[in-house]
Formats: sequence, C-alpha cells, structure tokens
Amino acid sequence: MRTYLYCEAGFVEKAQWLPNSWVNVVCPNNDDFEFLTKTLNVPESFLDDIADTDERPRTDTEGNWLLTILRIPVQNKQNGSLPFATVPIGIITNNEIIVSVCYHNTDLLPDFIEHTRRKGIVVRNKLDLILRLIYSSAVWFLKYLKQINIDISAAEKELERSIRNEDLLRLMRLQKTLVYFNTSIRGNEVMIGKLKTIFQDTDFLDKELVEDVIIELKQALNTVNIYSDILTGTMDAFASIISNYHETYDQLVYRLNAPYIDCQFLWHERRYSSGRSALCFFFDCTLLYRIVHAGVCDIQKDQMVLIFHLTL
Repeated sequence: MRTYLYCEAGFVEKAQWLPNSWVNVVCPNNDDFEFLTKTLNVPESFLDDIADTDERPRTDTEGNWLLTILRIPVQNKQNGSLPFATVPIGIITNNEIIVSVCYHNTDLLPDFIEHTRRKGIVVRNKLDLILRLIYSSAVWFLKYLKQINIDISAAEKELERSIRNEDLLRLMRLQKTLVYFNTSIRGNEVMIGKLKTIFQDTDFLDKELVEDVIIELKQALNTVNIYSDILTGTMDAFASIISNYHETYDQLVYRLNAPYIDCQFLWHERRYSSGRSALCFFFDCTLLYRIVHAGVCDIQKDQMVLIFHLTL
C-alpha cells in the first residue's frame, strides 16, 4: 500500500505523485514494486536490502540515489514471541523523489504523519524527513520501554509468589527485547554522524534539529541500559533463589539415603495447577524418597511435609 504525501504545514495526502512529495510504501505489493521500479526508477537492489529483516542501519548510494536504512520498534501481537521487536525502514531519495519503504505495519508512521499535521510541522527537505523519522523512532522506543518496565514489574510480583517457568521465560524474552532495542538505537545514532558527513556542504543540515535528535536517542539509550541492568539483577537474584532450592533438595536426598534420619520439617515451594492444598504425612522413607525424587509431590508454599524420626 502506498500513499502520496505533500508537506503543507504537516503532511497532506494527495491523489497522485508530485515532485518533492513523499511516497510512503508499507507492505508493498506487486503494483507498488511496479510503480517504484518502473515509474520512479528506484533501484531494485535497494528494495531487496530493505526486505531483509536483519538489515542494520546504514547508507548506500547508486547513481544519484541515496538509501538510508533505519531500525524502528514494533509491537509483536503473537503469543510466545518477543513482545516487541525492531524492523528496518528504508528512505530512498534523489533530487526530486523521496520514498520510504517498510515491509511491516507499524504504529510509528501513522503517528508521525498525524503529529506533523497536529503541530503544523514543515519538513523542508529529505534530510529533515530522515532526521524527524529518527526522532520519532526514539520517541516510540521510549513508549515501548515504559510498557516493558510495567511487564517486568508484573513478572517480578508473580515470581515473588511462586517461581514458575512461564514467568522466568517472560523475563528472558523482555531481556532479549532490550538487547535488540539497544543495538537498534545505537545503529540509528551512528546514522546521525554519517548523514552529517553526507550533507555537510549543503543547505539541508539543520544543526538544531540534529541536536534534538541526538538528545532523544541518548535518552532512549540510557533508559534501555537502566532497565537492562535492573532486569539482569532481578534474573541473578531469582537464579540464586533457585540454586538455594536445589541445595535444599540435595540435602534432603542425602538424608533420605542415610541410615538414620532426624526429625525435621521440609518446606517445598511448588504450585498445584488446580490451586488445591494438602498436608502430607509420610511414614515410609523409601516411598518418600521415590515421590520427591520423581518430582510427583507438588506442595504449595507454606505447606510442610513432616518426616518422622526413623531408624532403618
């Protein structure tokens, strides 16, 4: 799907393409490819590069065409996958043509277009558009980071009640998301320096806008680093708790194998899937060993198994 946008105190959609207008292409189909390659003569190699999901932020040139690839955040709706990810967007420009191509639906582009209308922002040239898209990406990184922080807090509260694999995997997915965010933000930050070098001898460079973009990117990067450090500390803390449980289990097995067992209370934090509770008394030491060793005995928090004083 493609739209033709012309800047009139904000981007306004037009029925057909005009010189110096912005062609925004999202999830391109065969008709879009035909228009880009045949009508606008956009290099096909650029479109192939943008289609690569793992493409990193970079610039490339072919003839009088300039390709700028950025990475922007998206929310993942699929269950069991990363809650957020980053995808490439390519901005292809020459003297009269500005084209953006993204193979994924995102919230960023519609919000950016609406923002320019609401604020009456005038985008003067192609570099202005690229810089403002980078700025918008930083804003959306920060929005999604707030949601990630909420998800981390919710997972921590669940883990405080009971350590479950689902909650640990949830934190692991959030940790991977933060790594991808960190890499993408750093890549976009590097692009600022490259663009400044490319356009340094032109009238396109707006130093104040460049400074604003750098500040917003640094804020997003600092936020990612803070949340990553917090999450790493949380994962390490729960790893220590799990290690302590394993030590308790090993001591239990050792005592069950001994010829003499002292009277003791065993505390075991597990959860019944149905939420039921039971107080179990074991008189047969061999049976107790088999049940605990096989992991069949699911005992809820604050429940206890009483092991009686036995001489074998």
